[in-house]
Amino acid sequence: MNENQYVIFKLADEFYAIKIDNVETIERDMEITRVPKTDGHIRGVINLRGEIVPVIDLRIRLGLQEKSADAETRIIVNKLNDMMIGYVVDSTYEVKDIDPSVIEHSSFDNNISETYVKGIAKDHDRMIILLDVDKVLGI
Repeated sequence: MNENQYVIFKLADEFYAIKIDNVETIERDMEITRVPKTDGHIRGVINLRGEIVPVIDLRIRLGLQEKSADAETRIIVNKLNDMMIGYVVDSTYEVKDIDPSVIEHSSFDNNISETYVKGIAKDHDRMIILLDVDKVLGI
């Protein structure tokens, strides 16, 4: 598997990406069961082929305005440390090789420990924000 492959998705009007290494599947929006007394960004859990998977709303986690699910909404399911976790995103776009030479890190060097952003990739006429899923989860 290519270590420079990313799943590109949209939140609000921005492009984001996470490394494909841990992505198990991308699912259409499905019924999410709320779990009482959880953080606001935790939407609940889904039953994914018999496995209970917690689901995070990435819009809320990243401080963006909440949005109702629509036909484009997807849940990106990642496997981290033997735990499955789902991320609700507005839509998925593509799987793309992003060469490390087009990733800018310097603008985040001072605040890197306080952000979910690993860097920004320049891809033709768009910018893609690369997310650190461990930090999104608080690991």
